[in-house]
Amino acid sequence: QVQLVESGGGLVQAGGSLRLACAASGSIFGINTMGWYRQAPGKQRELVATITTGGSTDYGYSVKGRFTISRNATNTVYLQMNSLKPEDTAVYYCNYDSDYRRAWGQGTQVTVSS
Repeated sequence: QVQLVESGGGLVQAGGSLRLACAASGSIFGINTMGWYRQAPGKQRELVATITTGGSTDYGYSVKGRFTISRNATNTVYLQMNSLKPEDTAVYYCNYDSDYRRAWGQGTQVTVSS
């Protein structure tokens, strides 16, 4: 079992930056992928960014060039969000995925004002 706890969400003006963190704990072994997804009101949950244990990354089209995902050796994944736009407003969810386990965080609200 894997538990994920997100932090770092909040309110920021357009053009500003935020850094989200997701701390993973529990049965974390071997190869896995961690990442961020977001869901805005009335919208489907969409990919923001993912990163594997090997460091391979994938980004959603709308955040390429603005967001950067990273992870450290203690099972924490980060999302650096720059040049934020009002369209980035959503609940951001951390995700963990492996061949045997999948988990979601509780979500953290990001609000970008004009």
